[in-house]
Amino acid sequence: MATFLLKTEPSEYSYGDLVRDKSTVWNGISNAAALIHLRSVKKGDEAFIYHTGDERAIVGLGVFASAAYPDPEADDPKLVAVDLKARRKAKRPVPLAELKADPRFAAFALVRQGRLSVMPVPPDLDGVLRSLAGLD
Repeated sequence: MATFLLKTEPSEYSYGDLVRDKSTVWNGISNAAALIHLRSVKKGDEAFIYHTGDERAIVGLGVFASAAYPDPEADDPKLVAVDLKARRKAKRPVPLAELKADPRFAAFALVRQGRLSVMPVPPDLDGVLRSLAGLD
């Protein structure tokens, strides 16, 4: 199974909203690189949920309840969506500043490509992030 990181603006849709709703359709992605990553999602893969804006921290973990499929709200066949369920809230939010200060994350897309909204998490960093967030 693979792990991804999904960014969301908490004022638009927060991890708390996902917990309340139990599941959601994750769509609205238009960046070509992010779409490539979203298309590679398989049912059962997991995703760290990262709040942008003032928080800038990993706040929870979700699980993909579907593989990617055509975005039902878009007229563009290139756009895809996935079904996402809440898994666990992070015991401790992991702020971006902490990751930037840790040399293990120097090549991680979250640190290097600030505007990318969907990204894979390398297996060697997956365990580190889970440990930092209390999700292991």
